[in-house]
Amino acid sequence: MRAFNVLRIDHIVIRVAEMERSIAFYGDVLGCTVVKSRDDLGLTHLRAGTSMIDLVSLDGPLGKRGGVAPQKEGRNIDHFCLRIEPFVEAEIAKHLAEHGVQPVGPAEENFGAEGDGLSLYFHDPDGNLVEVKVTSKLPPSV
Repeated sequence: MRAFNVLRIDHIVIRVAEMERSIAFYGDVLGCTVVKSRDDLGLTHLRAGTSMIDLVSLDGPLGKRGGVAPQKEGRNIDHFCLRIEPFVEAEIAKHLAEHGVQPVGPAEENFGAEGDGLSLYFHDPDGNLVEVKVTSKLPPSV
């Protein structure tokens, strides 16, 4: 028996080159809101539904610990996924385009924490791959 059970992802930390640009992206494009900032650490906490996205400036104390910035050919993570509703591909693509963001490709069916559902991928200003996903409301199958 384990001493604990994983409930959900609490937060992710993303190293960013330009804090204000990233705050604007995650706020304007994804609707995340700033909860708290720690300028002494170069850290901004954003609310993303029931989870948090923490942005860490590359030139701040926390960001410097991660070494050089991720490049086009090397990243810290492959991608992260945000569960959204509703999922109307044309409306999502239009919203992204209004913010100068293009989907990587058309929506595709993927498996996630709540089972299969449609996903759409795009990049944030630092090149991190973001997935937005809806569930099909069917029980997960492995």
